[in-house]
Amino acid sequence: MDDNHDNHDEANRSTLPATRAKHGTGTREERNFLHHAVLFYGVGLLFVIAAGFIWLTAHVLLLVFACVLFAVLLYDLSERVRQGLHLSHGLALGLVVFLLFGLLGLAGWLMAPQITQQVGDLTSTIPHAIDRLRAAAEQRELLRDLVAALPSTQELMSRATKILSQVGVLFTGVLGAVGNFAIIAFVGTYFAAQPHIYIDGIVTLMPRRKRQRAREVIAELGRTLGQWLVGKFVTMVVVGIVTALGLSLLGVPLALVLGIIAGLLDFIPYLGPILAGGPAVLIAFSESPTLALYVALFFLAVQIAEGYLLTPLIERQTVSLPPALTIVMQVLMGALFGLAGVALATPLTAALAVLVTMLYVQDVLGDQVKTPSEH
Repeated sequence: MDDNHDNHDEANRSTLPATRAKHGTGTREERNFLHHAVLFYGVGLLFVIAAGFIWLTAHVLLLVFACVLFAVLLYDLSERVRQGLHLSHGLALGLVVFLLFGLLGLAGWLMAPQITQQVGDLTSTIPHAIDRLRAAAEQRELLRDLVAALPSTQELMSRATKILSQVGVLFTGVLGAVGNFAIIAFVGTYFAAQPHIYIDGIVTLMPRRKRQRAREVIAELGRTLGQWLVGKFVTMVVVGIVTALGLSLLGVPLALVLGIIAGLLDFIPYLGPILAGGPAVLIAFSESPTLALYVALFFLAVQIAEGYLLTPLIERQTVSLPPALTIVMQVLMGALFGLAGVALATPLTAALAVLVTMLYVQDVLGDQVKTPSEH
């Protein structure tokens, strides 16, 4: 009897470690499951919070990004002046700011009356041009049904005004046009004056082993955006001057303001020239259909010259971005944030291209591909 009892106790003792091991394994599995579940839902919650924050503060974030772009432009221009004239960074930046705002102020003072008058004439001329185009199309049997399906001139102008008002994300969304322009000017200048303060602050938030790489990424972001902005600035000036001169030679009314519009909208690659050519063709059509045809051909020639001559020459020294990717980003940003999103889509594309190239392709995949500024 005692032998049986001892054997039973020995059997229990032999199975106890196995039971404990099994129970311990189950506990570890449960802990691992809970850990992964908490991590998954925690990351998901943070993503939702971040997406909501970005959506609710999109106007302010776009304004801040515009400040950063202006700072990058000032810094890149001041570095070129510093290297060329062997000045300190502060003196070079002061010279750039003085020349930039001085030239803008002088041009505004000299051309303000003419620009104001032409802008007023433009807002009244476009509806008449649309009416004349509609009347001419109604005389063609093939176009009559299409014209009937289009909204009225007043509704078209109302929609155009609503679309243009979306630029308020940058210029009227926070403190009004003058206030936001002042924010971009002053904040951008402060960023450009002492960029190391803000860069050091961002780098400090990174783990120590990642800080050197963070500095490399930030430096590449600044270099890429700076090169793109300088190249785009040159292109905008050339396109604006050529357009104003060409329309004047063709005898198109309001050539000066149409040239300014063409230069400003050239900041938006691919879509900007189309938006700029529309008002010019409409105004020319109000004079004669033949003049409208000449204006359309002129804009086509300007875009061909820009795309095949000017832009390739500038991109050799600046940044080259894939056209399809740029257009897709413009459509996406336009759907999310309107016209202001379209305007900032290309520099955002350049910044994302740098981040994906350096942080994923180079660091994760290990492929040492070139960044956009090293094409």
